Amino acid sequence: MSAEAIRMEGIVKRFPGVVANAGIDFSLDWGEVHGLLGENGAGKTVLMCILYGLYQPDAGKIFIRGQETRVRSPHVAIGLGIGMVHQHFMLVPRLTVLENMAVGWEPKVGPLLDRRAMRRRIRALVEDYGLEVDPDARVEELSVGEQQRVEILKALYRGAEVLILDEPTAVLVEQEVEALFSTVRALKEQGKAVVFITHKLHEALEICDRITVLRKGKNVGTLEAKGATETQLAELMVGREVVFTVTPEPLESEGRVLLSVEDLSARDDRGVPAVRGVSLQVHDHEILGIAGVQGNGQKELLEAICGLRRPTKGRVRVGERELTGESPSRLATQGLVHIPEDRHLRGLILTFSVEENAILGQRRQPRFAVGPWAQKKRAIRAYAGELVQRFSVSVPSLTAPVRTLSGGNQQRLILARELSRAPQVIVAVQPTRGLDVGGMEFVWEQFLQARRNGAGILLVSMDLDEAMMLSDRIAVMYQGEIVAVLRRGEATKRELGLLMLRGTGEVG
Repeated sequence: MSAEAIRMEGIVKRFPGVVANAGIDFSLDWGEVHGLLGENGAGKTVLMCILYGLYQPDAGKIFIRGQETRVRSPHVAIGLGIGMVHQHFMLVPRLTVLENMAVGWEPKVGPLLDRRAMRRRIRALVEDYGLEVDPDARVEELSVGEQQRVEILKALYRGAEVLILDEPTAVLVEQEVEALFSTVRALKEQGKAVVFITHKLHEALEICDRITVLRKGKNVGTLEAKGATETQLAELMVGREVVFTVTPEPLESEGRVLLSVEDLSARDDRGVPAVRGVSLQVHDHEILGIAGVQGNGQKELLEAICGLRRPTKGRVRVGERELTGESPSRLATQGLVHIPEDRHLRGLILTFSVEENAILGQRRQPRFAVGPWAQKKRAIRAYAGELVQRFSVSVPSLTAPVRTLSGGNQQRLILARELSRAPQVIVAVQPTRGLDVGGMEFVWEQFLQARRNGAGILLVSMDLDEAMMLSDRIAVMYQGEIVAVLRRGEATKRELGLLMLRGTGEVG
């Protein structure tokens, strides 16, 4: 077997109004972890989706194990030993781990699923790669880190020798990242080849052997990770010097309460209690972070606050007004805006244009409409153009469907729309998820400017570095309750991770 597992030459991929890949060369060796970095819309995921058969290139060649190959579909890619773990997991929540792995790849004894053979195979993979998971657990009952292990196991079960990991640490806490890195190192030691797509420069430097940086659809450099620096990588990504951290001004005193949540409880979509008597306050000029492993009630808490879920108990006040259970549009008129975790479900209408999405929630305002139906097209276009320019949203045109934007640019559009309403309270869930280093820098500065202007911000971030950097206080959620509230500098990232995983910071 040659040292080279994959070679891609001159890959071109065009979408309407966008050249996603403009003649990219990329190679991957056996026993290598190769990082793939770039700004949003740089073409990283598109390039790997071409390798996985989800897209077909407009030009270029793909060589697998030295042989020129056309990867016509994911099924063909899997047959060639290529697996991909997407940022948004492709699992069936109500099925067990074993059943998810069996879908489409069922070993059978006569007409029946050969569960015994599957268990043997899973047990061997768990031992080889440290991917501890219960085959009989339902996926919906697993943590995000465990679900990711299932996705990796599923790819390995299907014979993957080349594994593409798309933003694999985006929703993991530090301890889960450490476990993932152990697995990646085990894959490397077994001679497999791994592509590691990430926005986190320090992680790329820690886990990768080589790093390729894309910018505007082109390969602008491939470096050995050893000896490279975050500054060097960031400047390659964005073409300028980048600020990696921001420092909020210290609070002189506790300000006026802008958001008050009192003894709030709520159920999840299955009717199971998810939020259990939570109380918190957000003051003016303050960022309150909410930290917790996904599935511990943060989603339901924020939805209950923002009018997307009916609380079973408790009160929500914005300033002096009780607004428990009010609609999102009513809350927005009272100064509370929401940057949702799921931009496709809650933040955008993908078939609508950029300019239509820019005024969601404001479509009937006199500045944009005459009466209930007629819209001021010129005013809407001018407003959308201003937002796109101010927030550096890369769009083919203002009339293009928002589904044609990269995930990061979709997120920028949501931020532009909500922050431009000059809110008193900003409820933000994973606001920099999917953003490149330049985009994150921009969002941080926007939040700090809103804080300087007197807004209160309730911030949920799975990135503990981000939460610790921005937050004046951090409240930790575990099993639907607030188990600790810590001021800036009172806890390490490891202690916060333990609180998130166990409900206690004590080791033992």
